[in-house]
Amino acid sequence: MANIETHPLKPFLPANAKILMLGSFPPPKARWTMDFFYPNFLNDMWRIFGIVFFKDKNYFLQKLSSPKFSVGDLPLKSFDKDKISSFLNKKGIALYDTAVKVKRLSGNASDKFLEIVEPVDFKKLLSNIPKCEAVVLTGEKAADTLQSIIGFEKPKVGHCEEWSDAAIQGRSLKIYRMPSSSRAYPKPVEEKAKVYAAMFKELGI
Repeated sequence: MANIETHPLKPFLPANAKILMLGSFPPPKARWTMDFFYPNFLNDMWRIFGIVFFKDKNYFLQKLSSPKFSVGDLPLKSFDKDKISSFLNKKGIALYDTAVKVKRLSGNASDKFLEIVEPVDFKKLLSNIPKCEAVVLTGEKAADTLQSIIGFEKPKVGHCEEWSDAAIQGRSLKIYRMPSSSRAYPKPVEEKAKVYAAMFKELGI
């Protein structure tokens, strides 16, 4: 029987956050290369950010003389947590996930076999970022989980829907559904980056 895992990270919530990005749940710790969101070296989220904002998919990668990984001839071991968090603080981008407690039915990082035991308290999370204008769902599992919590109409990938709720002072939010940064989602990183770039441009980021 699968064990229940509790989310190992606290929400990353800059005071000036205009955007809240929500994934599903972190991969097993054995796959982490940093103590932060999207820590798997094979997940392309921070490469997408590098392409979108700096035209360099390796911008947020940490370069070390004794690499654990390599990309081409460039020695790389991990993502640079400090560089990423500084950038997110500057841009006002918050991060968390749609699940607080899960069971891994196959023992791996696949969302397909992730059973949500306790979803995030979405409205409580929003109450900590009063300037937030948009929620960005970074994959199918995240979109399905948030839909089960608040009942919005799930948009097509790369698009958004408006959502509002009187329980949070009548706030209105744009909810975007974006392609997963996992390599299990079959699109080149450059194509995913174009979709994210259009979203960030629309939001003025």
